[in-house]
Amino acid sequence: MSTLSLAVRDSSTMLRRNLLHARRYPSMTLNLLLTPVMLLLLFVYIFGDAMSAGIGGGGADRSEYIAYLVPGILLMTIGSTTIGTAVSVSMDMNEGIIARFRTMAIHRGSVLIGHVIGSVLQCIASGVLVGVVGLAIGFRSVDATVLEWVAAFGLIALFALALTWIAVGMGLSSPNPEAASNNAMPLIFLPLISSTFVPVDAMPGWFRPIAEYQPFTPAIETLRGLLLGTEIGHNGWLAVAWCLGLTVLGYFWSKSLFDRDPK
Repeated sequence: MSTLSLAVRDSSTMLRRNLLHARRYPSMTLNLLLTPVMLLLLFVYIFGDAMSAGIGGGGADRSEYIAYLVPGILLMTIGSTTIGTAVSVSMDMNEGIIARFRTMAIHRGSVLIGHVIGSVLQCIASGVLVGVVGLAIGFRSVDATVLEWVAAFGLIALFALALTWIAVGMGLSSPNPEAASNNAMPLIFLPLISSTFVPVDAMPGWFRPIAEYQPFTPAIETLRGLLLGTEIGHNGWLAVAWCLGLTVLGYFWSKSLFDRDPK
């Protein structure tokens, strides 16, 4: 069997293993999914009129705020879902199953590949569920073309891949699952200080660079433009650059941690 065939076979096996774990223990995924859903409902039905009036500078229009909010919540969902990946990887390291896999005649990279592909699929599934909730409460994407929808899906998948590799590195570098969960908290915290809830221009001048120069803001602005059929400007290139940079960083970081000799 060729190296490529061996890698594909073993990665598929590890992917099935991770998907079975997610199916048998869905509580973590549901808990992480609950946060963005609750924030979506909270900001729409409790703060929606006030937020839309403040952003628009005129009368309250909750439907416009729903259109503004949903793209940001979708990417926030990806960030929260990948926390489960960090915890899962850390559990594998601490329970000794990784050490066991090292002694078996399997492709070495298949363990991490299985985690990554499984996490990306979970992120996409979580995003679909949040999107359904958004549609149920009034989100509409009537001005987006088919090409823009395809590009939006590609951006979500690429963003999920980038954050997943970072989460895998966090899981490998953490001494236990609790630490992995804490170390991955920026993946939920960063969307809160991005353009998810309000435009960057509406923030105080001293705080604006914090929100602007981080990966979530250009990705959110790009996804928002694609879903609403509006201009995305330079945010598209910035979003792709952030995704590719984080993917490469996370991959080499994870690979170096995984290849270390166990102590």
